[in-house]
Amino acid sequence: MSSDKKFLDVSHVSKNAAPMPEELAIRIEELSISYKVSLEAKRTLKNAVMRASLRQEARVRSIDAIKKLSLDVPHGSVLGIVGSNGAGKSTLMRCIAGILSPTEGRVTVNGKISTLLALGVGFNPALSGRDNIILGGLASGLTKEEIESKTDEIAEFAALPDGFIDLPVRTYSSGMYGRLSFSVAVSMTPDILLLDEALSAGDAAFKEKSFERMRQLCAEARTILIVSHALATVTDLCDTAIWMHKGSLLSKGKPEEIVDQYLKFLNVGSLPSNYEDM
Repeated sequence: MSSDKKFLDVSHVSKNAAPMPEELAIRIEELSISYKVSLEAKRTLKNAVMRASLRQEARVRSIDAIKKLSLDVPHGSVLGIVGSNGAGKSTLMRCIAGILSPTEGRVTVNGKISTLLALGVGFNPALSGRDNIILGGLASGLTKEEIESKTDEIAEFAALPDGFIDLPVRTYSSGMYGRLSFSVAVSMTPDILLLDEALSAGDAAFKEKSFERMRQLCAEARTILIVSHALATVTDLCDTAIWMHKGSLLSKGKPEEIVDQYLKFLNVGSLPSNYEDM
């Protein structure tokens, strides 16, 4: 397991905090993330000048996306994250990935991360699929030689139509885009893999292949965090789950128990169809 550590610190946290135990992949301590959104119907230079002349401040609203959340994720665990839209799931994943900084609190990550938080983020539409595989590998810390040795394997897994791997990705359908993105993310042999709705990419055959790859990563004791509205994904792949609501962690436990609690909260029952996309 890699010993690389990434610290996301803010001034509210004591620099003398105890070190994270080696058995943990991720430690989240009293994490809060807030941001401001404008209430202006239309943001224009004219409106800004008028406010300045009247000495009026811009009307903004503060959003608390994450509220005092604490969580330990051990190495080798597969954590599912469920919750309604706006619960803070994606914000949490982006903070763990280092894309967002905490407003308060601390996130400590022990290991190399591969992320698939939005399909194709980081891809250059003007470059070919093959070139984007190399870019993805370099961004994950691999050498050019290492990623070039994996390129054919990744292209084969993505199963793009003949010739498309060497065409600009702007010519791809959304399904092809998603398959290539997923293939790159799961082929980097990360210590920690963050997936946000990524298992919905592609057709039924590719989804099954994706699940098999995820099961393989689970068997290799990789640490995986999965955000998904497909509750069957959480119960099938995860060994632990958390339920988030309005930025807070409401419950943590076995995936089946958390999913049942969530379904009761939504008051939709436990029919098989409800496990597809909630």
